[in-house]
Amino acid sequence: MNAATASEIARLKTLTITQIVRQFESLFGEKCRSRNKRYLIRRIAWRLQANAEGGLSERALKRAAELELDSEVRVTPPREHKRSRVVVTAVESKPVRDLRLPPNGSMLHREYKGRPIRVLVLEDGFEYEGQLFNSLTAVANTITGSHVNGFQFFRLRSTQ
Repeated sequence: MNAATASEIARLKTLTITQIVRQFESLFGEKCRSRNKRYLIRRIAWRLQANAEGGLSERALKRAAELELDSEVRVTPPREHKRSRVVVTAVESKPVRDLRLPPNGSMLHREYKGRPIRVLVLEDGFEYEGQLFNSLTAVANTITGSHVNGFQFFRLRSTQ
């Protein structure tokens, strides 16, 4: 690296971020999207060295362009190439039923504080005293007035 380039790079460290951004924009000919001083100094230093000593060879530029098209690790889209539009459709899937639950239509029985509790198992939830609940825990919370695990409250054990 020649002395003029080295002194110019050293001078960059004394500049404010606004001055560095202006230098970046004048060297690269594009709007600066970063305010990271260290990053910008490195980019400017590279460009100054490339201008003074020559940049990448034609062969290296051609290979980089080839790799750019095949790269699957891109962070930003390429500027010159149009991207094809990918349409993603949501696929509805039925949630997996918990194996600890009895079949639909079954009645869960439990006595709590001297009164009988009966909960009907439905396909999409549970029915207790005419109300529908999404989970056994919600039923158990309504019955006890505090947070209780529904499977534990109704004594449903793991099938494993």
